[in-house]
Amino acid sequence: MHVHILGICGTFMGGIAAIAKAAGHRVTGSDKNVYPPMSTQLEALGIELISGFDAEQLKPRPDVVVVGNVMTRGVPVIEALLDSNIPYTSGPDWLAKEVLSGVHVLGVAGTHGKTTTSSMLAWILDYAGLAPGFLIGGVPGNFSSSARFAPGTKHFVIEADEYDTAFFDKRAKFVHYHSRTLILNNLEFDHADIYENLGAIQKQFHHLVRTVPASGRILWNAGDENLKATLAMGAWTPREAFARDGGNDITWSLDQPQGADFSKFVVLEAGRPVGTVRWNLLGAHNAENALAAIGAARHAGVPVAQSIAALAEFKGVKRRMELRGEVRGISVYDDFAHHPTAIASTIDGLRRKVGNKRIVAVLEPRSATMKMGVHRETLGPSLSAADAVWMFAPPDLGWDAGAVVATLGGKARVARSLDELVAGLAGNSATGDQVLIMSNGGFGGLHGKLLEALARDN
Repeated sequence: MHVHILGICGTFMGGIAAIAKAAGHRVTGSDKNVYPPMSTQLEALGIELISGFDAEQLKPRPDVVVVGNVMTRGVPVIEALLDSNIPYTSGPDWLAKEVLSGVHVLGVAGTHGKTTTSSMLAWILDYAGLAPGFLIGGVPGNFSSSARFAPGTKHFVIEADEYDTAFFDKRAKFVHYHSRTLILNNLEFDHADIYENLGAIQKQFHHLVRTVPASGRILWNAGDENLKATLAMGAWTPREAFARDGGNDITWSLDQPQGADFSKFVVLEAGRPVGTVRWNLLGAHNAENALAAIGAARHAGVPVAQSIAALAEFKGVKRRMELRGEVRGISVYDDFAHHPTAIASTIDGLRRKVGNKRIVAVLEPRSATMKMGVHRETLGPSLSAADAVWMFAPPDLGWDAGAVVATLGGKARVARSLDELVAGLAGNSATGDQVLIMSNGGFGGLHGKLLEALARDN
């Protein structure tokens, strides 16, 4: 079968392409910007890529067109597709019908931590010999790619996000997957370009909960009031709660020394110690992610002790507190954080690692929600634990970044261009500084440019 994918260079659709190729299909695809690393990965798989969305790419006629949610009406290839009688579907629907049917699906949902938790869970299942398929919105350190599938796969881990499915299907992507094991990490307002308020997102999460069978399992963060309210709307599946601190009805919790960086912690099941995790990750948020992954893996048949052993060898995920380089004793990190809660958690995790060393937080407000200014009131407090802050404010930002910076006093600055930002960081960094660059995009290659500037000034 010839599968043609529109919007193929996104992480999710690129994963769909890799899975379709592994399933034996001929795969082609197009995107507005065809560039590495996804273009390189896809070409290495023998997938033909087309730059742009012209109508001619539908010749010769594919058997089915898989439409990414980046596509809109008015685009030439979409108008030609609708005028033709070529079958078309969305990425989530294609995946559900062609890959996930009859497979034990383990979905990971929530505003934060989906990629890291999915990566942990996939690695645990792999370590246990279950050889799972997976589709993750990042590249796990324990695997060579973000997606994997082989015929006969019995378990599949998927990062189940709440973004809309396609221009013709405005349901959240995750309702298509029919998860048997479901992790609910947390729930906050995000994706303001899709959802008008928190209640609209809660409704989609409620629809997700409705799809989990009574023979399944829901692992949920008991410390999240929005999740608690969502589950109160109706749930028909056995649940196991996880939380940093134990208590009544908490299945999974943890014990660690006061002030610890969470590189070591004891896993508690119903208050009883069942093993100690020693690993390379930091932060309470990652420890909570681990609890969720351990519980989900046990539902798939993996003993807790084996999950803990797997986590000791977990290598993390690219762009999650990833050390990109060190020059003159100045460390430069890359992190995907782009929501105030994630920003605060990331800075806290780094602080626990580096102690009193100076943390320089650099933020690109790039997500649609950030650009709309939804988080302006909470953005300043989320950055307050850093010793110095740089906010990137390009001309198209749409709101006054200076007002946010002003709440942080003299330790915060605004940069209007990438060159200004590089120069400012390089000129104001000293040995021992920890430069934490946060963005859900490539940030114009800031990490490499800063390391080069620091090396030039050496």
